[in-house]
Amino acid sequence: MLIFDAGIRAQQAGSNTYDFLNLTNSARVGALGGNQVGMNIDDVSLVFHNPANLSSDLNQSLTFNYVPYVADIKMTFAGYAHHIDQFGTFGLSIHSINYGTFDRADVDGNINGTFSAAEYAINLSYSKELSPKLRAGISLKPIISNLEQYNSFGLAADIGVLYHSSDNLFSAGITLKNVGSQITAYNDTYESLPTDLQIGVSKKLAHAPFRFSLTAQDLFDWDLKYQVKDGNDEVVDGAGNSGNGFDQLMRHMVLGIELVPSDNLYVAIGYNHRRRKELGVSEKMSTTGYSWGFGFRVYKFHFAYGSARYHLAGSSNHFSISTNLGNFRR
Repeated sequence: MLIFDAGIRAQQAGSNTYDFLNLTNSARVGALGGNQVGMNIDDVSLVFHNPANLSSDLNQSLTFNYVPYVADIKMTFAGYAHHIDQFGTFGLSIHSINYGTFDRADVDGNINGTFSAAEYAINLSYSKELSPKLRAGISLKPIISNLEQYNSFGLAADIGVLYHSSDNLFSAGITLKNVGSQITAYNDTYESLPTDLQIGVSKKLAHAPFRFSLTAQDLFDWDLKYQVKDGNDEVVDGAGNSGNGFDQLMRHMVLGIELVPSDNLYVAIGYNHRRRKELGVSEKMSTTGYSWGFGFRVYKFHFAYGSARYHLAGSSNHFSISTNLGNFRR
């Protein structure tokens, strides 16, 4: 299951540690292809993708996300934002992934107990307006990883900028994600973090209830082809490596479309080309790489659901609930 989790993201055949930092926990972002850094929406979950999403409008906002992922893996995310005049907006969140319980066996296959595996990232975020249309933010992320008897501690940071038009119909963001290092390694073997540069834009039509979003990711590495070992221990090209230049370009793109008839309802679909090419089965691609979801408001709470198809073997499910504590005092 651990190997499958690394393969979901397909980061050069799992060459980075703490790769769970790239897995979205938001139902809305999950429905929009798995990553969007250019959206200017009042949602604390979006701070996970771009810390500049923190704004004064999120003051006292609280969110909780739950993801029953593939192969019994489960993710949770809890976040809170608080604005202080003259200083800016602060955020605190915890992103965790639990890989489940495994049988412990010796080299002869004899079972002698069980063990668990889990990883955690604490996000300490801050954002401040640079102008009425521009915000900058940063998240510091202490990381704790516990895989059986092996433990590791790391420190990473996200740095983001977000621009939005005065009518809020257009926004654009840029994020430098997961800049940092392991402080202590699992077995004195230090590995790199999944550092990435991402750029995104979002446009809502003025006279129609649609919003279009596009994020370009993995911008430090244009060529996303990779190699793996087959059953004969021979090095071969990874799945879907035969694409042309346009195919390589599209592997960097995550597309999303939302129908937003009101502030209390949305329906979303997304497409992740890299996910489809690397995890799809050529004989039957089905809906691999596509995602969908919806959200609605009831009383003072907003509920959202997202589903992403990673492979014929299964899909992910994302559940989110959020509210603003300040609304209960009115």
